[in-house]
Formats: sequence, C-alpha cells, structure tokens
Amino acid sequence: MPNFVNQMVARELEQEFEGCDGMVIVSFAGLSIVESEKLRNQLAEKSVGFRMVQNRIAQRVLAARGLEFEAGTLKGNTAIAYGDTEAAISAAKVLTDREVKKLGKVTIKGGVLEGLALDAAAANALADLPDRNTLNAMLLGVISGPARALVCILNALPASVARVIQAHADTQPEAGADAGASGDAPAAS
Repeated sequence: MPNFVNQMVARELEQEFEGCDGMVIVSFAGLSIVESEKLRNQLAEKSVGFRMVQNRIAQRVLAARGLEFEAGTLKGNTAIAYGDTEAAISAAKVLTDREVKKLGKVTIKGGVLEGLALDAAAANALADLPDRNTLNAMLLGVISGPARALVCILNALPASVARVIQAHADTQPEAGADAGASGDAPAAS
C-alpha cells in the first residue's frame, strides 16, 4: 500500500513540476503554524507554489528531469518553492527576507533555474537579481540615455547662441541714449 501512495505522490509532483522553470529547495525546522502560513501566503502573493516533499520521492522526480543535487540538499525537513523563472527569483527574495532570516528556521539548500541545478550559494544569489519590472526600468534608462543626451546637446547650441547675443546686447550702450546726448537732431528731409 505505501508503494502505491508513493507512486501517486510522485505522479502529483511530476505534474506540479512539469511546467516549472525555477525552484528553490529549502530546509526548515521548528516553524510554528502561524509562521508557516505567513510564509506560504507571502509566496502565494508572488505566484509561487510551495510544497513539503518527501526527500526520496522528490529526488527521484527531479532526477527524472535530469537534475542532480549535492548530497545534503534533499535531507531533513524539505520544501520546494516552484514556478516560472520569475517565481523562483521572487521565492528566493521572500525566503531570504530579513524577517525570515531573523527566525533562523529557514535555509535555502539549492535550486533550479531554467533547467540548471543550483547549489545553495547560487540559489541564495537569486535573491539579489532584479525582478522583471526593475529590469525593464533599467533597460528603458539605458535606451533613453543617449537620446536624452543628444537632445540636451542640440538644445544647448541655440540656447548658448541666445545667451551670447543677449550678453553682447547688454554690454552695448543703448542707441536712443547716444542720439539724445550728442544734441544732433535728425535731419529733416
């Protein structure tokens, strides 16, 4: 009977992980129900699936996908946060958040990004990657920077010519003041 149950669990994991481009494998011990639910809700807000897994079954399912991990990755209390690439980055950010680190009960042990197995250090580094919106803003800044500089240069030329003419006009004596001071009347025709 347990073999049949394990097969069903393995099929369910295969289905859940089928379209996933990213995963973060975590170890946790001693989370209270409230802390666990809070963590699950934070991950769900980012469209990240989160599931407790049995190590042997998870190892078998991930190996069938061609993913091999270090020896200690799938040991102890293990859960996997999964989804697309953006979800894996979001999961790493949530799992390395200051509040979660403060608890000291959650540790990232590995991960997967676009079909590549990651060790603990690489999976933790996912938290430092910018999300899609930040990347789009950075790309927009890079693209619009040269155009902005060109507009400033083109705008500076007429403005500087206007300043030179105004400075020259300011230094010249006024034409009406010169004519009245000399006492010469305009010639009548």
